[in-house]
Amino acid sequence: MSTYLRAREIRDAPVVTFAGEDIAQVKDIVFDPVRGTLTCFTLSGRGLLAGPLKRALLWKKVHALGPDAVMVRDGKALEDDDQTAREHIDAPGGGRVTGARMMTEDGTVLGTITDVIIETGTAPQVIGYEVASAAQAGRTVFLPVIKPSSVSEEMMVVPACTAEFTAGDVVGLPAAAEGLRGRLEQES
Repeated sequence: MSTYLRAREIRDAPVVTFAGEDIAQVKDIVFDPVRGTLTCFTLSGRGLLAGPLKRALLWKKVHALGPDAVMVRDGKALEDDDQTAREHIDAPGGGRVTGARMMTEDGTVLGTITDVIIETGTAPQVIGYEVASAAQAGRTVFLPVIKPSSVSEEMMVVPACTAEFTAGDVVGLPAAAEGLRGRLEQES
């Protein structure tokens, strides 16, 4: 069974080893919005007075992402400096998408991205986005995003049919994603 989390729910999650050591906490999530895959986490120390660590946790070194913790085999999973995370953030399509507008290829603004929805497990994926609706002020919708046309910090352009597959909550997002995936396969 899959668990779906907002990216903001993963921030501050502990990074725990199989031996039960609490070695860091998630500061931010770096992902490839074009592929929908997680690439790494930037980290901070644990505790009130702990600051950012000059370390990153590459996704390939994560055992699992669960609703309560990020699991790693041991402390060696942490990179010694955050240059690797910087490379992923600066890569094409990297960076931040929260605050970016989502627009269809036919020029319809769907809204502003407020969060990223991630399916957890041993192979987590970005399943969609929480969006402040442009059509209905004050309403939040959940949109699956499969194969965005382009992504930048200001704008995400998605296929026109994406607007037809909204969900009212995170629970409805997997069905909306399946519907969108089917439509895109028909159109190609």
